[in-house]
Amino acid sequence: MSDPLSADRLVQILRQEGLNVVEYRDWRENNRNHVGDWGPVHGVMIHHTVTKGTDSTVRLCYEGRSDLPGPLCHGVIAKDGTVYLVGNGRANHAGLGDGDVLEAVIRDEPVPPDNQANTDGNTYFYGFECENLGDGQDPWPKEQVDAIIKVSAAISRELEWKKYSTIGHLEWQPGKIDPRGVEMSALRDEIEQRMERNKDVPNRIALETKNLVHIVEPHTWTQVKFNRILTDEGWTNRDEAATILTGAAYYALTAGLEVDGLVKGQEFQIRFTINEKRNGVWERTYLPISSPTHDSMEGKFVHAWNGFVPSRDSSRVCLEVYHMGEVPLSIDFVRVEGLYWKG
Repeated sequence: MSDPLSADRLVQILRQEGLNVVEYRDWRENNRNHVGDWGPVHGVMIHHTVTKGTDSTVRLCYEGRSDLPGPLCHGVIAKDGTVYLVGNGRANHAGLGDGDVLEAVIRDEPVPPDNQANTDGNTYFYGFECENLGDGQDPWPKEQVDAIIKVSAAISRELEWKKYSTIGHLEWQPGKIDPRGVEMSALRDEIEQRMERNKDVPNRIALETKNLVHIVEPHTWTQVKFNRILTDEGWTNRDEAATILTGAAYYALTAGLEVDGLVKGQEFQIRFTINEKRNGVWERTYLPISSPTHDSMEGKFVHAWNGFVPSRDSSRVCLEVYHMGEVPLSIDFVRVEGLYWKG
């Protein structure tokens, strides 16, 4: 059982897998959560769109149809392998399917024939629509199939799922044929091989603040928020958030800060923290502190730490700062870089 990934984390792991990801319109707020549950999630479901043309397909999957409101999936995989994210939360893609199939997915076992429609799959599955007419003639380019493999492997690895967590719509809901032209058994073999091949490779993470000044009041720990993230395409904007990394993971992180307003001999403290939700309440674990002093107004400081985040679903690594002066300081820039390995 897994909680759904945050929007930031989903984008991050897909790009780390080498995918070209396009965040379409306000996809982060586009969902059907008001009509039913989203999560716990157990797998990835692959579909074909029965459409032609990437722009119109992505728009349809974002907006939906008159008889079926959008989003119609979480992401659209185009012919060239680009992944367009269109929904974040419950989406109208799976419909009612076989509860025995869901149980097999949870147990990571080959799925049985789908002969019932008694379980709401929109609660439990990520859905990815693949641009294809579904007529048995429309080709599946290698770039598109590779993207399906990468998407499934990235999500499954992140949530500690295994081979049988990826299924086709035709394996879930009686009467469905999608993704027609893709052999799901062979696809799962490729997904499994990719997960095994990449599992020991460390992931790089880099976050920074840009045009985002933090005011640090005296004698008060202040949590740093970041609004930029490094992806394969370079530095891109993200929603302001304090989360650097989620568990479970081994990590080695270094923070660099530019601080203004210091007086001679003033002590400035920096630490990473692990914030974990326990019984519905966020609690902090305080990690060792760097406590430098500085001679005059502006200072540049570095703090490094390595460790382990103990819980995948509820733990966050964050950065905090503190000073012992008498007037507020401003932090004009922060960057955190490092490597992490999933535990």
